[in-house]
Amino acid sequence: MPDAPLSRVLDVVSRMNPAQPVLIAGPTASGKSALALAIAQEQGGVIVNADASQVYDCWRVISARPPADEEALAPHLMYGHVSARDPYSVGHWLREVTEVLQQPARPIIVGGTGLYFAALTNGLVDIPPTPDSVRKIGNTMTRPAMIDTLDDVTASRIDLQNPMRVQRAWEVQQTTGRGLAAWQDATPPPTLPMDRCQAIAVSASKDWLNDRIIRRFDQMLDQGALDEVAAVRPVYDPTLPAHRAIGVPELMRYLGGALSLEEARQEAIIATRQYAKRQRTWLRRNTADWLHYVPR
Repeated sequence: MPDAPLSRVLDVVSRMNPAQPVLIAGPTASGKSALALAIAQEQGGVIVNADASQVYDCWRVISARPPADEEALAPHLMYGHVSARDPYSVGHWLREVTEVLQQPARPIIVGGTGLYFAALTNGLVDIPPTPDSVRKIGNTMTRPAMIDTLDDVTASRIDLQNPMRVQRAWEVQQTTGRGLAAWQDATPPPTLPMDRCQAIAVSASKDWLNDRIIRRFDQMLDQGALDEVAAVRPVYDPTLPAHRAIGVPELMRYLGGALSLEEARQEAIIATRQYAKRQRTWLRRNTADWLHYVPR
């Protein structure tokens, strides 16, 4: 762990070895993409997405994907390449990023999905895919009902407030007859051990981040987030992971007349803050030995 957190982008860049992959994890709206772009422009490399919402082709603005002008400044991979109706899990992501690691270009892997980083650096067991019939049942169940069926060890390990994590654990148990925790305990060696990469945790303070979240959502509205969501409305399916991206359900409710635009805005901001809180908790628990960058 560094003696003190770094607060300047140039300080971070100066600590990076251009020959090693870089990991950048941080909460939403904390400036991770800008840091990744600065490293890529200064030292070279390809920027690789590690954000679960940014893989989907239906969202650019609402998922805060790098805009086209930023993507033109450095190579970007694994952004907006998955259809909303195609299954996409941490296993899919890990297989794709493993292929990237086998290429000559040095990857700069950036995002806010802690599960992706954990799978990459700790390993991921190959769990059999969930049949559509099982998933359809899960889509009709409440989160408490699914939690009640989980084994105690699995329930103690996952975020029980996260509907997607709960449903994933339920699906694994129903599909395989074995708890998710038991599968995890049989995890193979990691694809990218921590001693073979450079890891940066973006450590943003709560107040600073909350202000950024408000300003960024307002910027999304100005840049066409509502039009983007309206274009998806005819095929909107709230059971799809892609259509659960923060801001989407809230703006869908506005378009359907259930909320005013200001009410939808406030609900989306609250949901984003709650998500950022979970991300910051993951970072505190999992990145003690990472280089810490405090954005200003």
